[in-house]
Amino acid sequence: MKRPRIEGYAVISKEGMIATSDGRFPEAIKIPADHKFYQDSVDRASAVVNGRHSAEGGPKEHERRRIILTRRVDVLTPDPRNPNAILWNPATAPFDEAWAKLGLDGGVAAVVGGTDTFGLFLTVGYDAFYLTRTEASVPRGRPVFPGVGTTTTAEEVMRKVGLVHKGTRMLDASVNCRVEEWVKG
Repeated sequence: MKRPRIEGYAVISKEGMIATSDGRFPEAIKIPADHKFYQDSVDRASAVVNGRHSAEGGPKEHERRRIILTRRVDVLTPDPRNPNAILWNPATAPFDEAWAKLGLDGGVAAVVGGTDTFGLFLTVGYDAFYLTRTEASVPRGRPVFPGVGTTTTAEEVMRKVGLVHKGTRMLDASVNCRVEEWVKG
C-alpha cells in the first residue's frame, strides 16, 4: 500500500491557540472564508484524521472516511458509531497500519486536530501544514502543537521538524485572516 500525503489544517489565535482552555472552539476564530477553505480541503481528502474530541464539522462529517485517535482501544477497531471510521491507538499500531485498515492506497490524509494529534503527526511526518492565522486573542487556550504559547511558537515547531514556509494567501482581508502553507523541506 502506498503511504498517503499527510496534510494538517488548523486555524489559530494570535497566541497559537486552537481552542479555549475548556476545549471549545472560540467564536473569535470562526471566520467564514477560513471555514470554506477548510471544508473544501477536507472534501478533497481521502480520509480525515482527528482526536476523539475533535472533528471537522459540517454536513458531510459522518460520510467521510476517518481515523479517530484514542487511548481507549488496544487494537485498530471499527468505530461502533460510524461505519466510515476506525479507532486507532498510536501507542499500539503505526499510522501506516491504520491507513491500510481503511482500505485506501495513497491519497490524502487530512489531519484536523487537536493538540496531541497535531503533535503526533510532527513525528509521523507532514507533507504540508495549512496554518490559518487570525487576529483573535485566546490567551490561555489549547495550543496547535504541544508547547506553543508557553515556550515556543507554531513556526518554530514546524521549522524544527523540517517544514518550510512556502507562501501565504489572504482569506479575508477585512479581518486579516490568512493561511500559510508549510511544506516538507
